[in-house]
Amino acid sequence: MKTGLKVAVIFGLLGLLLLPQVVGAISLDVGWEQTSAIGLGTRDVRETIASIINVMLGLLGIVAVVIILIGGFKWMTAMGNTENVDKAKKLIFQGIIGLVIILSAYAIANFVLSSLLRVT
Repeated sequence: MKTGLKVAVIFGLLGLLLLPQVVGAISLDVGWEQTSAIGLGTRDVRETIASIINVMLGLLGIVAVVIILIGGFKWMTAMGNTENVDKAKKLIFQGIIGLVIILSAYAIANFVLSSLLRVT
């Protein structure tokens, strides 16, 4: 039973490795005229990837701010209970750390992507 599973995994990985060669063997002659006719965009792939990264980091930033707000709400409603205040402080601290990480990732991604777009 385990041998059959190993063989299936090996053939699955081999299929994934060979998939780009199989797809690359199919040649479609599609020019810019056809792409605009069928509704595909004409933006550069790098710009599209940069937009996707910016949107994802923006959504993560919103999540981090919501975590900070939840921590503040828990602190306000703790009514002097030290356990709840400590939990709220931890939430706020974790949200701030997340926000710092997200802003750092945004700065690094922005630098790398702008460098790539400028060079090529």
